[in-house]
Amino acid sequence: MADYEDGPYIVIERRSGGIGAFFWGALIGAGTALLLAPRSGEETRDELRTGVRRLRRRAEDAVREAQDAVLETFDGVKSEVEERIEAARDAFEAGRQAARETRADLDRRVAETRAGFRAGVEAARARESDNGDATDEGAGPAFDS
Repeated sequence: MADYEDGPYIVIERRSGGIGAFFWGALIGAGTALLLAPRSGEETRDELRTGVRRLRRRAEDAVREAQDAVLETFDGVKSEVEERIEAARDAFEAGRQAARETRADLDRRVAETRAGFRAGVEAARARESDNGDATDEGAGPAFDS
């Protein structure tokens, strides 16, 4: 390991050259072609026109590809967001329905409990009044009031 640590090393940085690097390369290539081309002026101009047209087509193709990629990504993200919104709406509505059902069940239970309580109170009062008649006869009260 010591052999590797003492020697010089190379750092490679990766950067996206993008369109700017493409155009710089095309410009440098065109300039070099002009300097080194053993052609007449007319031939050189024709070659430059052809090169510029080719460069323009390539640039347009690259722009179209970039647009298509952006649109595809946008459509995918939009679709995903719409799906998640719909899922959230469905979950919200399911929660709302569950709350309604729980509330109805709770109201039913409260009504049953109240009815049972009232029935118990009425039964106790009836028994008390029945026993009250017996108390007059000496049997004694069923409840202390």
